Amino acid sequence: MSFWSSLRISSSALFAQRLRLDTISNNVANAETTKTEDGKPYQRKDVVLTANNKVPFLANLMLTNRSIGEKALNLQGVKVAEIRTDTNPGETVYEPTNPDADENGYVTYPNVNLTVEMTNMLSATRSYEANLAMVDAAKTMANKAIEIGG
Repeated sequence: MSFWSSLRISSSALFAQRLRLDTISNNVANAETTKTEDGKPYQRKDVVLTANNKVPFLANLMLTNRSIGEKALNLQGVKVAEIRTDTNPGETVYEPTNPDADENGYVTYPNVNLTVEMTNMLSATRSYEANLAMVDAAKTMANKAIEIGG
């Protein structure tokens, strides 16, 4: 694997994790939004990631070992498949004085669980940090190779 391949893989992961963090932040910010533009409570969003490389792992390993080159393996990394809306209903609370209450006095809150969102945020942050460390390691190796060759 070349220096540039490792940077492309890590940069795709950095983009994906940043989008994941943005989506989580949006969920947390709207955790109490009981009425959106369409008149319904906010529905949490979740980022779905998928591998860019559709080649199975064993075949990929064999291609790499035979030194076929990067052209056969140029679809590496991760990509965002979709941003999915969670359609599970939120909690319904009896609050007759709330302006967003229905005719029976119940308010439906968003289906955002702050514990889940904070756990997802921690996971995305750790993944982002791991990929930053990979970029730093690739940069260090490239600098050492330049020192050796120079």
